[in-house]
Amino acid sequence: MTNPIVKTFWDEPTGSWQYVFHDPETMKGAIVDPVLDYDANAGATYTKNAQAILDYVRDTGIEVEWILDTHPHADHFSAGPWLKEKLGAPTAIGEKVVGVQKLWQGIYNLPEAFPTDGSQWDRLWADGDTFKVGTIDVRVIFSPGHTLASVTYVAGDAAFVHDTLMMPDSGTSRADFPGGSSRDLYETIQKILSLPDETRVFIGHDYAPKGREAQCEATVGQHKAMNIHLRNAPSEAEYREVRDARDATLPLPKLMLAALQVNVRGGRLPEPEGNGRSYLKVPMNCFEPR
Repeated sequence: MTNPIVKTFWDEPTGSWQYVFHDPETMKGAIVDPVLDYDANAGATYTKNAQAILDYVRDTGIEVEWILDTHPHADHFSAGPWLKEKLGAPTAIGEKVVGVQKLWQGIYNLPEAFPTDGSQWDRLWADGDTFKVGTIDVRVIFSPGHTLASVTYVAGDAAFVHDTLMMPDSGTSRADFPGGSSRDLYETIQKILSLPDETRVFIGHDYAPKGREAQCEATVGQHKAMNIHLRNAPSEAEYREVRDARDATLPLPKLMLAALQVNVRGGRLPEPEGNGRSYLKVPMNCFEPR
């Protein structure tokens, strides 16, 4: 079995990890969860992160076959459409994204004509779907909990789990967003922990606690032994008690209300208005202050 070479990219302002993995035999690869930069004070998007990814794949000679989202993100904009324009690779996400689109269509009061069929992506994956990147088999695992649409991509010995696990010293990801569920998250984590112990787990966020350097990778075995929410194999009830109590103390992500109205569109800004500019809207008093 060929295992992928994984290149990591960290966006410090949002604590987000982005990935390029490729097959060393064929030099074909995929991009996972690329970030489109956003300056909230200026209301401006820019492409520092995406350009770094583009430069890397071009300099390395990687032929990008897929641009993959694990879920619609609440803390950054997706750079999928920009990279598709530059590279010509198709975009993909899990098929349950249609539920997220319908949920946030109501929250944002988007028009009935807004597409909630996932057509903003080129491919919608179902649980258990497989595809190839070069000679590497990639399997899709439906991974709800953090959101109702999250998926994991298992490529050889690498699993891209994004907002399901954190690094072992930070535990697991929150489950209190609209459509999230600590029960579902527990079940998803059991699927991930059932992968071989040597599986490399690549996470979506790290906030470098206690001043350490940002990290993104630990094995399944390391999570079983050291993850602060998973060591000692807690029962579902024990895990949910800890997770729900922690979530109740967390503020909502600073960019959530901006990011999701872009990301339910597959990473595109809202349609320009009569003056040619796009506008983001904020649903007032939809969420409780924290």
